[in-house]
Amino acid sequence: MRPLRACLGAAAAVTLAAAGTTALMASNASGATTALSNRWYAAAPYLMPLDNNPPNAATIMDATGLKAFQLAFVLAPNGGGCSPTWGGTAAVSSDTAVQSVINTIRSKGGDVSVSIGGYGGTKLGQTCADPASTAAAYQQVITKYGLHAIDFDLEEPEYENTAAIKNEIGAAKILQQNNPGLYVSVTTAGTADGTGWFGKQMLLEAKSQGFTPNNFSIMPFDGGFSGAAAQTSALTNFNSILQSTFGWDQATAYAHEGISGMNGRSDSGEYFSQADFQTVLDYTTNHHMDRFTFWSLNRDRQCSPPDNNGTTSGTCSSVAQNDWDFAKYSVKFAGVTPPTGTPTPTPTPTPTPSSTSCKTAWSSAAVYTAGNEVSYSGHNWKAKWWTQNEVPGASEWGPWQDEGAC
Repeated sequence: MRPLRACLGAAAAVTLAAAGTTALMASNASGATTALSNRWYAAAPYLMPLDNNPPNAATIMDATGLKAFQLAFVLAPNGGGCSPTWGGTAAVSSDTAVQSVINTIRSKGGDVSVSIGGYGGTKLGQTCADPASTAAAYQQVITKYGLHAIDFDLEEPEYENTAAIKNEIGAAKILQQNNPGLYVSVTTAGTADGTGWFGKQMLLEAKSQGFTPNNFSIMPFDGGFSGAAAQTSALTNFNSILQSTFGWDQATAYAHEGISGMNGRSDSGEYFSQADFQTVLDYTTNHHMDRFTFWSLNRDRQCSPPDNNGTTSGTCSSVAQNDWDFAKYSVKFAGVTPPTGTPTPTPTPTPTPSSTSCKTAWSSAAVYTAGNEVSYSGHNWKAKWWTQNEVPGASEWGPWQDEGAC
């Protein structure tokens, strides 16, 4: 991804190193879970799980219906070597912090893809000796987290390195062969012409190795783009590049094409509104494209002030919005209608008069779980879910059900 992401991601190593969350595996020793449909992995927006003021994934899922997240980024160790790390510092092999985020997502019926590379940093393709050793490093990530999807984000400065790109494309092909059903996306820089010289060289490398991922995605931002019209024009041009490179017809090229956008204000000061996202979404669905994603969920909330004083942030969008407005376009791409408004809570049943004795008095220090009963202010109350220090009756839609006078 782009420069802002590299700069703001530098603190990830500190956060990860300090994290001590105990990991609980989702379904088995490798953390594997049942795969989602490929459409969900194609719709997964990027999320830095432990940096850029990470939002709570469960909150986003509840608010939008989103099921898949693209976790970023796996890199080579900052000191060199051919082993996967988060952000260049925290070894994947000993990670518990990202695993905890994944467990939360999977516990709610979702899943993740992991993105390797991004803008800046040292990539494994640069430090590993060959495609086989590069693939072995990425296989550790797939095995550790039980992945069904992976994203190769190949851009500056790595994609200017011919040997590194050969390693990355070769590794992607090996992983595809060794992990049947693995969803593989390849993301690279976008230009008004579709993609630039280095992006075209990457495509030629894929062709020479006989490698075809689920999609090649471009990032049409930070390159003089102005709203959706410039982005859809770039996608049309990129489709022509795919046709000429691989000998595909137009429909086949679109079926292997994707877009990775940037919500709100880009690093270079372009603006992409919700209306722009809708226009691009319509283009991708009308042309039966394979992928629609964006950078990032960390930015999918309004700044304060909304325009962030004309600057770009890694933690908010710099445009007027409600939280998670942009994530809803990913949900639509997956073929699901996002919820609208605030979910209607289940009304508390009308209490039935009772002459029963009062239960043990409610305590602000005690922890109560569903079904526990207490008395408070002359009524008995039953807990509807886990609660602590929430006064019975204080909120109409709170955790306590009024069981009547006692």
